Amino acid sequence: MNIKLSCTANMVPGKSLTEKAERIAKLGYDGMAIFVDTPDWRDELLNEMLKIESRTGVRPCEFVLTAGVYGHLMDKDSEVRRQALVSYKQSIAIANELGAITEMEYEYRTQDPLPLFEPYQKMPEDEKELYLSIVNELGACVKDGAAMLIESCNRYETKYLTRLCDCVEILEAADPKATKNMGLIADFFHLSIEETDIPQAIRDAGKWIRHVHLGDSNRLPPSYGHTDWKAGLKALSDIGFTGYMNLECGVPGPYDEVLPKVAKFLRDTAAEV
Repeated sequence: MNIKLSCTANMVPGKSLTEKAERIAKLGYDGMAIFVDTPDWRDELLNEMLKIESRTGVRPCEFVLTAGVYGHLMDKDSEVRRQALVSYKQSIAIANELGAITEMEYEYRTQDPLPLFEPYQKMPEDEKELYLSIVNELGACVKDGAAMLIESCNRYETKYLTRLCDCVEILEAADPKATKNMGLIADFFHLSIEETDIPQAIRDAGKWIRHVHLGDSNRLPPSYGHTDWKAGLKALSDIGFTGYMNLECGVPGPYDEVLPKVAKFLRDTAAEV
C-alpha cells in the first residue's frame, strides 16, 4: 500500500508556514495540515499557502480556522450558531482555494458532565434536522477539488456522532448534491475509544472516508500506543483509500528524532499490507 503522509504544522517549529513545510519535507512527509486561530488569520497566509507546494514539495492538504466559535455549529444560542456557520464557510472558502479538506463535527468541546456511562447517544429528531440543514448548507459551498468532511469524535469531546457509522447515517440522509464533495475523517485516536472493531468500522464506512488523522490510543504518534496499525492500514487499503494520513498527536521527544521514525514505521507497515 502506497501512502501519503502529512504532518500538522504546529508539531514542528518555524517562523513561517513555509519554514515549517521545509522541515516537514526533510522529516519524510508529503503534506501539511494547517490550523489557524481565527483572530490570527490574515490574507497574506493564503498567498503563502498557495506557494508552499511549489517551494517545498509539501502540499497543504488540510485547513481549519479554529478557536472562537469553532465547534459551536450546534450551540443553543442561535447567534453563536450563526457566527460559527460564517467561520466554517470561511474555512471552506480557503480550502476551495487550496484544493484541501476542511472539517466539521457535531460539536467540539469538553463535555460537562463527562458522559462516562452514556456512550453512542443519538440526536433527537429536531437536532438531527437542524444538523442536516447545516450539513446541506456547508456542503453546497464546497467546490470540486476540495472537501468538507465530518469527523467522528470521542464522547468526551462531543455529544453525538462519536462513531463512523453515526456520521455515515448523517451523510446518507443529507442532500446528495451537498454531499458530492463531503465525506468522513477517520481519526484513529477517536476510533480507539469509540469503535469496538476499528478495521471493520473503516470497511463499513468505505468510500466515505477521504482523510485520516493519525494518533495512537494515547494520542501519541503511531507505534507509541496499543493500536493495531497493520490491521488499520489493511482496512484502508481494502476500501481503496488514497487520501492523506495526517499526524495529529503529541510528540514525546525531539521532533526531528521522533517524526522520521514514525514516518518510517508507517511506510514499513503499509508496505506489508
